[in-house]
Amino acid sequence: MPVPVPRQRAIPAVECGQAPAASPDSGPPTEQATTGTHPAENPATRREKARETTTEKRENPTDTSTGTHTGTGTGTPAGTDPGTDRTRSARSESAAPTNLTVLLIEDDPAGSPIVPDLLDQAGKPIRVRTARNLTEAGRLLTDDVHCILLDLALSTPAHGSGDAEDDDELAVLRHVLELAPRHAVLALTSSSDAERGAEAVAVGAQDYLFRDELDGRLLSRAIRYAVERKRSDSAERRLAEGRLRAQENRRLERGLLPTPLLAGSPLRFAARYRPGRSRALLGGDFYDVVRTPDGTVHAMIGDVCGHGPDEAALGVELRIAWRALTLAGLCGDELLGTLQQVLEHERSDDEIFATLCAVDISPDGRRAGLCLAGHPSPLVAAPGVPARLLPYDNNGPALGLLPGARWPRMQVELGAEWSLMLYTDGLIEGHVGEGRERLGQDGMVEMVRRQRAEGLRGEELLRAAVNEVRELNGGELADDVAVVLLDRTA
Repeated sequence: MPVPVPRQRAIPAVECGQAPAASPDSGPPTEQATTGTHPAENPATRREKARETTTEKRENPTDTSTGTHTGTGTGTPAGTDPGTDRTRSARSESAAPTNLTVLLIEDDPAGSPIVPDLLDQAGKPIRVRTARNLTEAGRLLTDDVHCILLDLALSTPAHGSGDAEDDDELAVLRHVLELAPRHAVLALTSSSDAERGAEAVAVGAQDYLFRDELDGRLLSRAIRYAVERKRSDSAERRLAEGRLRAQENRRLERGLLPTPLLAGSPLRFAARYRPGRSRALLGGDFYDVVRTPDGTVHAMIGDVCGHGPDEAALGVELRIAWRALTLAGLCGDELLGTLQQVLEHERSDDEIFATLCAVDISPDGRRAGLCLAGHPSPLVAAPGVPARLLPYDNNGPALGLLPGARWPRMQVELGAEWSLMLYTDGLIEGHVGEGRERLGQDGMVEMVRRQRAEGLRGEELLRAAVNEVRELNGGELADDVAVVLLDRTA
């Protein structure tokens, strides 16, 4: 037995979402253009739309089997003025894509349209949705809405008696700004209440317009300007927030750089630091200098593999731990062994290691102890004596590589007057010219010799050395660079 085929019926335009059902009697529709969704309607509204649809079908018959019009009429729904801008805008929008969507919030009980026909800059219709209150506005405020038209005559949401917002004429605007902080807002007011419109702009609206002087061209242009102004304001706010975060980061990073403790020491101190990360003040390199109560000056420089923020944080932890252990009286192999334990507990990956060079200068300044943990040997220079590297035959492994490793302490003679330069490998691993040749320790020694022969000392010497290494590399160095210089004069 064949299955009965149900009889097809003409789907009213209101139900299929192809045209709005608007009439002066029923009030403005929830959305003037196609949205694809319809909020709940009360029975009276559904009956009114059904009557309009029936009238439209009588005036504009349609062949339901083919979907083509068989009449010559335009199909204007009953109860709607054929010349009404709102109807024309909705029908045009259903046929062409739009670039802008506007949410109109107004509760005109007569349902008289206050928004004329709107076109964007490209001549395409601007979609207009209508909400009678903030509850409907919250439901219709989707991501594709670009601008909100708010009638300042909208009744304020109900509050308990004695609420301060009951006396606030702009309370509804404040609610909208709180509801839609990322959307442009245009306030609509009467021409006799310009002061209220100016106050609305001061509160946060992008602009205000007179409700009784609106025309399509003026409103379309105001909407475009409001949207662009909101975008500009948002971009400027994000830029300002980014600047504040950058300033805070710089203050934090600057606070993490060491302040040498050399009170009472005749030694002069200078340092130069350049992180490899762009726009950063701190990298994986770290250094510190302290003087213990017995008069011994302890200096240290280290390098965590890598130069990102995690490596910078680990470097700070190692520096602080070194200072605490040094002030507690630890030195040499015992100190480095404890630092390795700190590294093993604080690192985020078992493959992370750190190199370190530590020297302790005797109270008379004539000799020093040297411990190297996989780090380049310091450079020493004296009047009449060319710059040279200190011995590095007993260089121990980097921290974090070998459990239970040992780091022997070497005794070196400095003399009465000298300059001791500690550095990280970022200073010697830069390229020389366009080839693959690197500066290396020998190239650095020759460079320092020449610069000292030119009379450079202290800060000037470090500045010239780092700048020349950068120039030889042909630009910024890829790795962090830290250099510490201690000078003793007779």
